Amino acid sequence: MHKILLKEMLAERTWHMRLHAPLVARKCEPGQFLMLRIRENGERIPLTIADWDRNAGTIDIYFQELGATTHLLATLSVGDSVRDVVGPLGNPSEIEKVPGTFVMVGGGFGIAAGYPVARGFKEAGNRVVAVLGARTKDLLICEEMLKAVCDEVLVATNDGSYGTQGVVSDVLRTLLERGEDISLVFPVGPPIMMKIISGMTRPLGIKTVVSLNSVMVDGTGMCGSCRVTVGGKTRFVCSEGIDFDGHEVDWDEMMSRQKMYGTQESEALSNYHHNGACMGGSL
Repeated sequence: MHKILLKEMLAERTWHMRLHAPLVARKCEPGQFLMLRIRENGERIPLTIADWDRNAGTIDIYFQELGATTHLLATLSVGDSVRDVVGPLGNPSEIEKVPGTFVMVGGGFGIAAGYPVARGFKEAGNRVVAVLGARTKDLLICEEMLKAVCDEVLVATNDGSYGTQGVVSDVLRTLLERGEDISLVFPVGPPIMMKIISGMTRPLGIKTVVSLNSVMVDGTGMCGSCRVTVGGKTRFVCSEGIDFDGHEVDWDEMMSRQKMYGTQESEALSNYHHNGACMGGSL
């Protein structure tokens, strides 16, 4: 059992939790994730490890209430516990010293996953710029955290309530037009955003590494649910990623596969709201 030590709402339906999980905290690195199960026989869900404290034995997760399990997770309070936390899983992001600027582009909830990677590149001696996007100012998360580890933080909101009115690709284009010497772009967020960013950087020859959020069931590569096509080859996100060359990802296939369990997810959420239970067992 893993006790919840902190819980705070960051934005509408978006939460930050700190869990006691010393074995995970001891080993995790930027870019890795965990599988979490709230109760016995419950659904396992993948979540990014956004931060950790090895001495205190704690890890920080961010999640958005989207499906039945994340809705249930949001009902837990400080002092409650979740049954299983398995991790760290996936390969750490390749942190390196690059000749020019490292740009982390975070969209929506994906910003939380970009934070430890941006921090890692800063600690490696790089100039780091973060480009953050949200539909509106109230949905923007992790801005202050990123200001603490980045040389520059730029924001775009769809409605213009904060920062530049537009989307993150508009801000990235402005960076390129002002002559920023960009060596590496790391987009993390909705797949359509990562696809667009990868499409912008490909003709410019700018290395682009994406953090994929494909469907995962077991998180170990055994079930095959997370498979994607990268460079014409089948790859398994949970065991071979989660970072891949954004220029080689078959984005249309990946986005299609993300909808694969849409009906079941909708039914589970409907059952949760009506009965407090999920198809196939308790959450």
